[in-house]
Amino acid sequence: MGKPNEMPQPTNNVSQIGAGTKITGDIECAGDLRIDGAIEGKLNVRGKMVIGNGGRLNGEANCRNADISGSLEGKINVQELLSLKATSSLKGDIVTKRLSIEPGSVFTGTCTMGERDQEPRA
Repeated sequence: MGKPNEMPQPTNNVSQIGAGTKITGDIECAGDLRIDGAIEGKLNVRGKMVIGNGGRLNGEANCRNADISGSLEGKINVQELLSLKATSSLKGDIVTKRLSIEPGSVFTGTCTMGERDQEPRA
């Protein structure tokens, strides 16, 4: 087994936070995570994070991919693709490689996009 604060190896598991559930605190997820309830805290998701229509996140999220249909207030760092669906509301900062925003989505904040760890251009 790894060190106490070491993230577990990625898995194909999907964890769910159901509607009517509220969690306050930090969450480490080795697979995918679907949020239909409310979370206040910091999320580290090795796979894909999905915030459903009724889902809410107030805090910070780090993940590989994300689909947001609900609301997020805070900061999100996505290694690959962030998709903001038509019903989504995001207030905060985005750092991502690629971004998709459907008409109807509401985004207020800053966005930094593109490849990471690139060589400086001459």
